[in-house]
Amino acid sequence: MSGLSSYAVRMARLSAQIFGEVVNPADSRSLKVVQLFQELPLAKRKERRTRRLQGGDLRLRKLRGKGKPKKGEGKRATKKK
Repeated sequence: MSGLSSYAVRMARLSAQIFGEVVNPADSRSLKVVQLFQELPLAKRKERRTRRLQGGDLRLRKLRGKGKPKKGEGKRATKKK
């Protein structure tokens, strides 16, 4: 007789699926893919967003004139004058 009943096996799979664990354990290569999908995408990670702001304060960049030009003050508008 097997150790677990069919009900216990189904409940174990269901709980693993609910809590984000591996439903059917596999080899290490498959587990690597599971780990990659568990992490947040690079664009949504907090440390990636704050690193962009560490280079300098955005307000100071705008004060130095490094922002986008206003409407009608771009390269093409200055050529016509």
